Amino acid sequence: MRMKLLILFACLVSGFISSRSETLFSFSQNDVVSPNPLQQLMVNLTLIQGADSKGAVCLDGTLPGYHLDRGFESGANSWLIHLEGGGWCNTIRNCVYRKKTRRGSSNYMENQIPFTGILSNKPEENPDFFNWNRVKLRYCDGASFTGDSENEAAGLQFRGQKIWLAAIDELMSQGMHNAEQALLSGCSAGGLASILHCDEFQSLLPKSSKVKCFSDAGFFLDAIDVSGGRTLRNLFGGVVQLQEVQKNLPKNCLNKLDPTSCFFPQNLVEHVETPLFLLNTAYDVWQVQASLAPVTADPLGSWNDCKSNHANCSSSQIQFLQDFRNQMVDDLKDFSRPSQTGLFINSCFAHCQSERQETWFADDSPLLEDKPIAVAVGDWYFDREVVKSIDCPYPCDNNCHNLVFRRV
Repeated sequence: MRMKLLILFACLVSGFISSRSETLFSFSQNDVVSPNPLQQLMVNLTLIQGADSKGAVCLDGTLPGYHLDRGFESGANSWLIHLEGGGWCNTIRNCVYRKKTRRGSSNYMENQIPFTGILSNKPEENPDFFNWNRVKLRYCDGASFTGDSENEAAGLQFRGQKIWLAAIDELMSQGMHNAEQALLSGCSAGGLASILHCDEFQSLLPKSSKVKCFSDAGFFLDAIDVSGGRTLRNLFGGVVQLQEVQKNLPKNCLNKLDPTSCFFPQNLVEHVETPLFLLNTAYDVWQVQASLAPVTADPLGSWNDCKSNHANCSSSQIQFLQDFRNQMVDDLKDFSRPSQTGLFINSCFAHCQSERQETWFADDSPLLEDKPIAVAVGDWYFDREVVKSIDCPYPCDNNCHNLVFRRV
């Protein structure tokens, strides 16, 4: 198994390792290569038949898909819908590339994937949601399930919104129309999608259902990069324009701001009426890598060592990252006031903590106020406690599973 992982790494430009568990990661947003696949629940891919008749197709025109593991006993009428992440495509060129991968075509999706963390079916790994109907909706549109346009010349279909609606229709037919409890979750680009679709999700379910939303690593900031530019704003602007995302953005945000600004969670969360929980690291490694210090903003590579391992950062670089954390905390002040919202912002260098078993719920999971993430989310969902946890600044937290960037 170890040899297979090393071969995989040799095929990548770069990768992640966890500084505590030595678990290997590819730098494709949130893909986890687990060291113990034989112990995991493997769940089959289901394509949404007839979705194409509704215009709900991946970038290349293939059918969208999902993975469903049925709930049982007390969770038989409870549903957890987890939206897959995996970046965005903002130009014709990179969308054409993407459509030849699992992020743009179901032809390349795995037939089975492991359900771990928040998707696990074991109470010792997922104490509150283990026996729910758990779904992972695959991501193949490149715009957080919100686009609605096409480019015929390039053979590209930007149909994220229609995929989202077709998936909900499919799951309703699978029993979700009887949902007594439901949680819409997502990681990274899927975490952004869980914010964007939160109120819509509630509106589509029975009024008697208890519905909440949970975003993991989806709080992307409109931040200034190390060159003084706004790399992520430029990326998001391309996504919004190319895929005509503005059609599906909240009107109450568009009445105040431009469409690109309304694709940033910091401008969205105040408009979400459904109870929402935000899980994020204050030093999100994807944002450090791709938004704050990308190659385009750091052509001389002065941030390379720091990006590889936060322990290698200079004092001025740490201060830059502290300013990023401060912006995040400031942007969350208004969101945190209502009692129905939840927060778990830990001072770690990580990304997507709900999908990985070691960070979701394990013996050495990250803690805030003596609670692991799974317990905090469960306490919030079931109204057992108010959860508003924001960590002290780095380096105070010794419970982190920090990710270290490895070049091969």
